[in-house]
Amino acid sequence: MIYMEIKCYRDRIFTRIFTLPHTRPKDKGSPLKSWLNHLKRTTYNTTLMYNLRMLVAFIGTAFVPYFMGQQLMTIPLTLGVVAAGLSDIDDRFSVRILNQLYTYLGFFITAVGVYLLFPYPILFALALIVSCIALILLGSLGRRYATISYGCLVVSVYSMLGVDLFDGWYVQAGLLVIGAMWYGLLSTLSFLFFPAHRAQDSLAKCYASLGDFLYAKSNLFDVDMTPNSYQQSIIELSLENGKLISIFNEMKTVLLTRLKGDRGQKDTRRSLQYYFVAQDIHERADSAHIDYQKLAKLFEHSDVLFRFQRILSLQAKACKDLADSIQLRTTYVHNKRFKHAFGNLRQSLEKLRQEQQYDQVWVNALFSLYQNLKSIDAQLRNLETERHIKFDRAKYIDHQLKDDDLKGWEDIKIRIKQHLTPESVLFRHAIRLSIVLLISYIFVQLTDIEYGYWILLTALFVSQPNFNATKRRLRLRIIGTLAGITLGYAILYFVPSVEGQLLLLVISGILFFELRSKQYAQATAFITILALINFNLDGMGFAAAFPRMIDTLIGCAIAWFGVSFIFPDWKFRRLPRSINRTLQAECDYLGEVIEQYKSGRNNGLKYRVVRRAAHNTDAEVASLISTLATEPDFDPQQKSLAFEFLCLNHTFISYIAALGAHREKIQDQDILDLLDKALIDIHGALLHDEMPDLSAPKMLLDIRQRLSDNREDDQKSLIILQQLSLIFSILNQLSQLKQSLSHEHDQQATELASL
Repeated sequence: MIYMEIKCYRDRIFTRIFTLPHTRPKDKGSPLKSWLNHLKRTTYNTTLMYNLRMLVAFIGTAFVPYFMGQQLMTIPLTLGVVAAGLSDIDDRFSVRILNQLYTYLGFFITAVGVYLLFPYPILFALALIVSCIALILLGSLGRRYATISYGCLVVSVYSMLGVDLFDGWYVQAGLLVIGAMWYGLLSTLSFLFFPAHRAQDSLAKCYASLGDFLYAKSNLFDVDMTPNSYQQSIIELSLENGKLISIFNEMKTVLLTRLKGDRGQKDTRRSLQYYFVAQDIHERADSAHIDYQKLAKLFEHSDVLFRFQRILSLQAKACKDLADSIQLRTTYVHNKRFKHAFGNLRQSLEKLRQEQQYDQVWVNALFSLYQNLKSIDAQLRNLETERHIKFDRAKYIDHQLKDDDLKGWEDIKIRIKQHLTPESVLFRHAIRLSIVLLISYIFVQLTDIEYGYWILLTALFVSQPNFNATKRRLRLRIIGTLAGITLGYAILYFVPSVEGQLLLLVISGILFFELRSKQYAQATAFITILALINFNLDGMGFAAAFPRMIDTLIGCAIAWFGVSFIFPDWKFRRLPRSINRTLQAECDYLGEVIEQYKSGRNNGLKYRVVRRAAHNTDAEVASLISTLATEPDFDPQQKSLAFEFLCLNHTFISYIAALGAHREKIQDQDILDLLDKALIDIHGALLHDEMPDLSAPKMLLDIRQRLSDNREDDQKSLIILQQLSLIFSILNQLSQLKQSLSHEHDQQATELASL
C-alpha cells in the first residue's frame, strides 16, 4: 500500500516534469523542452544511474567518517557497501524490503560469530566448514537465497580482515550492517523512482541477443560454404543460442517478480507481450527447413540464397534497433526496405518454381522458409501495435509464466534433499569450497602469514562450481591483483593526502561494480586499489601491498588444488548425462508439437515450458562442449565427436522448431498417424538405442507424389513430411554419436578409477 502511494506521487511528479502541455505549441523545440527531454533520456541510461547510486554510496562511506574524525570507520562501512552491492536482488518492493532485512540479519550474525569464535581456532574451523556448506546449500532454494548466502560468506572473510580494528563484539558488525543499510536505502529509492529499469534493460538485452542470433543464422546461407566453415557456423549459432536462452531465463525471472506485485501496470504487461513475441521469433528463427550444406551447392549460382541472407541480416538489424528503442523508450519504426526485399525474394522463388530446373521438394522447402521469415517480419512490424492490447483475465491465463519460487516448508525440504548427493554440482561445490577455506585457514594459523586472511578472500572469489570457470578466474585474479597493487602503490605515493585517497577510493569502488560482470581482471585491480587505500587509513597501505600479492598467489594455488582434486567437476565427466537430458527434452518438445497438430495451435504455459526446457538443455550441452578443450585429460578424438554432436544436435532441434513454427490443426489422419509413429521411432533411437527401419526415402517419394498433385490445401502436410524426412536423415548419425560419446566416457571413467 505504501509502495503504491509512493508510486502514484512519483508518477505525478514525473508527469509534471516530463510532460509539457499539448495546448502550448509555441514551446515546441524550446530550450526548456530540449533540456527536459535530455534529462528524461539521461534517467533512462541505466548504467549511468547505477554508477550515480554507487557514487553517492561510496561518497557517504568515505567522507562522512572523515568529517566526523572517525576515519577508521570507513573500512567496515565501505566493505558493507561492497557486500550489499554483491547481494543486491531486483525484486518487487515488498520482497525487496524483506530481502534486505534477511541480508542485514545475516551480515550481523556472521560478523558477530566471527568475532566471538576468532580466539578459538578449533571451534572457528568447525564453524567455518559447517556454515560454508549450509550457506551454499541454502542457494538451492532460489536465486535470492543464493545471493544473500554469498554475501554472508563475503562478510565472514571481511570480518576476519578487520577483527582487530575495533573493541566490542558489536562495533565492526554494526558498521558493516550500517554500510549495507546505506546502500540498501539508495537502492530502494532508485527502485521507487525507476521501477521499470531492470525489466526494460533485460528486454533490450533479449532483442539485442536475438539480433546476434539472426546474424549468426544468416551465415548458414553463404553460397561459398565449405564443410569446415559450415561446422564453425553451426557452432557459433549454437553458442549464440545458448547466450539468448540464458537472457530469456533472466527476463523470465524479472517478469515473475513484477507480475507478482502487479496492480494492472501497463508497463509490466507490455514487457510480457514483448517477451512472448521474442520467444516466438526465436522459435521461427531457430527452425531449419532444409539441409544448408546441400542448399548451398544446389543454389550456388542463384540469387535466392543472397536474398534470404539479406532478409535475415535486415531482421537482425531490426531486432537491434528495437532493443535501442526499448532502452531509450522511443517508438520502434519498422524498416521500409523489408517490403521491397520480400517482394524480390518472392519473385525469385516463383521463377525457380516455373523453371522446373530444381527438385520441387527443395523449392517447396524454400517457400516454407519464406513464409517463416514473413511471420517474423509481421511480428516485428506489428509489435508496437500489439503492445497496446489490453490483457483481459481470460486471455491472460494463457500468458502465465511458470513460477519456480518456494511453495512452503515441504518444497524447501524437497529442494535441499535433492542436493544432498555427490551427483549434485551444488553439493560438490559446497564441500569443495568449505575444504578450500578450511585449508586456507589452517595455513594462516600455522604460518602466521601477514594479512593472511586475504588468502581466504581470494579462494572464495575465484572458486567456481566447475574447473574451467575457476581456471579462468585464477588467471584474471592474478593479473588484476598485480595491476591493482602497482597502481595502488603509485596512488599512495603520489597522492599522500587523505582527501585525494578517499576520492580515488570512491572512483575505484564505482569502477569495480561497473566492471565486475564484464572485465573481471580490471574489476579485481580496482577492488585491490580500494583495499590498499582502506588499509592505508590505518597506516598500513604500503606494508600491505606486497603481502596482498603473495596472499593472492597462495589463495589461487589452494583454489586450483581444490577444483582439481576435491570432488573434481570436469565437464567431460558430465557429458553423457547432459546428452541424455537434452535428447529427452527435445523428444518431449517434439511430442508437444505433435499434440498441437492434433488439437490446434496453443502458445500456453505447457508448450512454452517444454520448449524452454529443450532449448535450455541444448544451450547447456553447447556451453559444456565449447569449454572441453580446456579440460585436463580430455581425449582429442572425443572432442571431435563432441563438436560433431553439437552441430547435429542443434540441427535436430532446429528441425523440431520448424515443425513448431508451422504447427496448426490438420485433418489428414494418415499424417497424424505418421507423426505418432515417427515420435516412437525417434524416441527409441535417441533414448534407447533402438534404431528403427528408417523410411526417409519412402517419405521423399510421398512428398513428390503429393507435390505432383499440386494441391494448395496439402501444403501443411508437405511441411510436416519435409521436416520428418530431414529428422530421419540425421537420426542414425545422431544416435551413433551419442553411443560413441557414452562409450568413450565409460572407458575414461574406468581408466581414471584404476589410477
